[in-house]
Amino acid sequence: MEENVTPAQTVIRDICRVQKNERVLVIANPETNIIARGLFEAARDAGSRPVLIFQPAKSSFDNANPEVLAAIASNPDVCFSVSAVKLGKDPDAAAHPYKDSHGIEYDHIFDYLLYGKKTMRAVWTPGITQSMYERTVQIDYAELARRCETLEQLYEHAVSVHVTASGGTDVVVPVKGRKALNDNGDFSRPGTGGNIPSGEVFISPVVGTSGRGGNSPAFGTIGKIIYDGSMTFGDGDALLETPIAVHVEGGFVKEITGGAEASRLEKTIQDAEEKSITMENDGRLPEGMGTVYRRNARNIGELGIGLNPAAVITGNMLEDEKAFRTCHFAIGENYDSDAPSLIHLDGVVRNPTIVLSYEDGSTKMILRNGELQF
Repeated sequence: MEENVTPAQTVIRDICRVQKNERVLVIANPETNIIARGLFEAARDAGSRPVLIFQPAKSSFDNANPEVLAAIASNPDVCFSVSAVKLGKDPDAAAHPYKDSHGIEYDHIFDYLLYGKKTMRAVWTPGITQSMYERTVQIDYAELARRCETLEQLYEHAVSVHVTASGGTDVVVPVKGRKALNDNGDFSRPGTGGNIPSGEVFISPVVGTSGRGGNSPAFGTIGKIIYDGSMTFGDGDALLETPIAVHVEGGFVKEITGGAEASRLEKTIQDAEEKSITMENDGRLPEGMGTVYRRNARNIGELGIGLNPAAVITGNMLEDEKAFRTCHFAIGENYDSDAPSLIHLDGVVRNPTIVLSYEDGSTKMILRNGELQF
């Protein structure tokens, strides 16, 4: 990277390529004031028209302030969500989802403009810290893009992914028909966006059939995930002192075992299940969707692989999930908009071995004990 270039300038100039007179919205909390002001000033210096708005920090279950949602609805060219925890939910869209031209529904105005209308590009940084920001932003983005593209291509025509690890993880993830997505640090076109720090390739497993009734055998992710790095809970992220064992059948979590942290994860899921029904009963979710949201609180919604060489496991998931020699599985909502949930809880597995299986019966190892094989 060039000398004397700040992380904010890298984000504005190289990652988002903000242009003169573009409308830029920066949403922040008091805790993220320094990073947010830096982005505002760098956007202003680039000749754009930035606006900076603050709201209190939001948890996984909180709503964004209505003023914030209205600002997003103004459809800026670029939107930065620089949050200490989460941006906050969109209660009106949850009750009455936006629908794009393909009939896909979105329960947040942010997602609708980014993925549905593709008029906005965006960056979101849940849990960002100054230290993380300074360590992980100024990397070789050309090399990151190469790794992301290679891994995306390797996922083409894959039907399943087998993940094992020395900690005890042994799980098979169906991905037939799914497209791998990436967070490669190029958010320069409308409809593109991702995290800062960047650096992962991720895919949504095929949604399982367990728990839907009927007499056919359950289908979906199956096996055991041993989270031994860090975990997202309803009240924040944490390094794990004791591994959490999650037993999965038919795509859904069936049992969680371990110590106090396993109980903490179970409580977060149960809270999401109960709140889903409550939200339907009081009209905050459409009729019938409470049951869907409740079921998907136990869905395996993501398998991701970390590709940022500057990222390390610190107990902050925004960075942890990008770290080399790791993969992560999320419980809850996925990225293909067919498993809505109130939660998306990432958990890190250290030093995985990952093997792709293809339609023609061939296989390809992409990680061996955490080391890239491509």
